[in-house]
Amino acid sequence: MQNRILPPALPDFGSRILNLAPFLGIIHSIYPAQHFMFFKQVKYRNPWNFVPTMYFAQGVPNVIISTVSVILYTKMGIDNAQIAFWTSLIYLPWVIKMFWSPWVDIYSTKRNWILYTQLAMTCCLGFAAFALQLPNFFFISLLAFSVGAFISATYDIAADGFYMLALNPEQQAFFTGIRSVFFRLAVIFCSGFLVFFAGQLELSLGNIPLSWTAALGLTALIFGGLFAYHQFILPFPDSDSGVKPKQVEEKAPVEEIVKSYFSQKGIWAILAFIILYRFGEAMLVKLASPFLLNAAEKGGLGLSTSDVGLIYGTFGVLSLIAGGILGGVLIAKYGLKKTILPMALALNLPDLFYVYMAYNRPPIEFVYPLVSLEQFGYGLGFSAFMVYLMTISRGQYKTSHYAISTGIMALGLMLPGSFSGYIQQQVGYPLFFILVCLLTIPGMLTIFFLPLEEADISQNS
Repeated sequence: MQNRILPPALPDFGSRILNLAPFLGIIHSIYPAQHFMFFKQVKYRNPWNFVPTMYFAQGVPNVIISTVSVILYTKMGIDNAQIAFWTSLIYLPWVIKMFWSPWVDIYSTKRNWILYTQLAMTCCLGFAAFALQLPNFFFISLLAFSVGAFISATYDIAADGFYMLALNPEQQAFFTGIRSVFFRLAVIFCSGFLVFFAGQLELSLGNIPLSWTAALGLTALIFGGLFAYHQFILPFPDSDSGVKPKQVEEKAPVEEIVKSYFSQKGIWAILAFIILYRFGEAMLVKLASPFLLNAAEKGGLGLSTSDVGLIYGTFGVLSLIAGGILGGVLIAKYGLKKTILPMALALNLPDLFYVYMAYNRPPIEFVYPLVSLEQFGYGLGFSAFMVYLMTISRGQYKTSHYAISTGIMALGLMLPGSFSGYIQQQVGYPLFFILVCLLTIPGMLTIFFLPLEEADISQNS
């Protein structure tokens, strides 16, 4: 990034939007952007006023685009191959968001980025809801979700940056758990309540597209409310002033950051672990909901949309949260080196439940505990995975290292998910789930090659 010519910093992101139209530009020349802020610019607010809603807003589009869209398209009659491929592909922005994160620093403030990405997301969700009423709804709604994915990834950058600017170190430590809780509540809201709501509308209206239009429209209204709320409630911390281009030039070059990451001891084992650890799970998660929803003649369990909302989006997510909490406790007590392999087994062995369900098609009373146990094990295994990613993010560039690790992690989800639907259509659900179980083995084998001694030292330091 040295000697790079950068465009001048924007004084106000809202001003740029106002200047898009000549008429609005005239208004803006008479009434500058700050005149529209008819409320007092408070530099500090209690984090309880905005951290929960800020991270609830972070979770909603992520879950809708990556998870709820799978259920939506299944109910709308799209085949599994297309669903898995396209909903995996639109996950790309979360893979590569590290590449445009410096621009969020250069232009305007984190507060402005939060507000205008929320406004843009409201429009995207509203447009996606409208698109479901069109004959070629699939690709039009996919376009809306794709744009929404870039907006959501940008919001993640701004929200995490604002969190570090608006809270002192003690508050940051305290609210780390609160952030996670409200992100998980967004998961429950979207994959639980919203799916259940759409399912109930399906039954009462007898119109699947209209039911999902109403569900997405409701989410757009909620997002619009969050935008209005944050416009008034987000503080204006002094440090949230944007970074000048000259300051960016003085930062460490990207090449040095990347080189320091990839020169770590055991980097090839680390990369294999990050990509392969959830390889089987990445395939399963794309087809779990279609499996529960598809009729018996297609090899599925034939459950209703409301049932899936309760099974996978409510009881399943609560079990996942419980597994995550227990995983953190066990790692803190026994260390990562002793717990990572048992937790990897907890992540992967419950995939056998789907093999059982595919062959035997049990009644719904058995599906609830089986999916809940699978999600509980996922929570345990994912805790170990994320702790390891944090332990290898060390030194001067630990924030950037963590961003690289999570980007590679997202790639490890996107690639297997993209072709999982094609495989399932070729072999059917029973053999597909057997293949998923077999593909969990390479990821577990990589654990034996990881430099875990350094990880435990870093964890305890």
